Amino acid sequence: MSSVHDVTDPNTWGPAIDEAVNTVSRGGLVVLPTDTVYGIGADAFDAEAVAALLAAKGRGRQMPPPVLVPDVRTLDGLATEVPGDARKLVEAFWPGGFTIILQAQPSLQWDLGETHGTVALRMPDHPAALALLRRTGPLAVSSANASGSPAALDVADARAQLGDAVSTYLDGGDAPGGVASTIVDATGARLRVVRQGAITLEALNEVAPVRGVDEVDEPEDDATDGTADDAAEEAAPEPAADAVDASAPDASDEAAAPTTDEPAGSPAEEPAG
Repeated sequence: MSSVHDVTDPNTWGPAIDEAVNTVSRGGLVVLPTDTVYGIGADAFDAEAVAALLAAKGRGRQMPPPVLVPDVRTLDGLATEVPGDARKLVEAFWPGGFTIILQAQPSLQWDLGETHGTVALRMPDHPAALALLRRTGPLAVSSANASGSPAALDVADARAQLGDAVSTYLDGGDAPGGVASTIVDATGARLRVVRQGAITLEALNEVAPVRGVDEVDEPEDDATDGTADDAAEEAAPEPAADAVDASAPDASDEAAAPTTDEPAGSPAEEPAG
């Protein structure tokens, strides 16, 4: 049976976070609030738990979840070949509605799905989510809904859709919903938006040069400009990036829009966080 725990008050949420941490350590699934929609999370390094997450949503390995992280410093442990401009964007927009698709560290012992060697990463701007992530480390997180259904904006909706497939539900009240995270693919020759969201292209370009989602390379650039569109599916980020994800996450995920799933590991999907 699943259980619901209140995490609206930092002064009293200790036992709730403890229960969620225990659930993750046992390979179970948790639902958590984020700054976009509710997310369903699992230990990113537990392949069986990630598979259970995808099964709970009715999603296959071709739509890997994004990965939510607790700190900017986690970036270099999970990704490699991080471009300087990508690092500038992360430092400017984390925590918040920004998902970045990067090449995953090849030594990582994880299996998020068909990520094609990439990972969609996001640091959510939500105190309860960050409190959990600081205890568990990186979580594979997708929007808390059955695939094809609206993303949950409260625990009751998440529980109605996911039921006892999730062991622990953290109730942070109503999620803000609204705009999904912006997903930027940093695996090619130039940074480019693969899903427009909370962070505008103008804001991105004030920090570093980023191509818009509709911009096309000149012919002479085609041979050198790699893509990871699929990773943008979302917290993206699915992998390719909701969170919000995989090498080409599901853009419909939590990071994508409140009416769809948000990826969490690939560029296409964004995590609910």
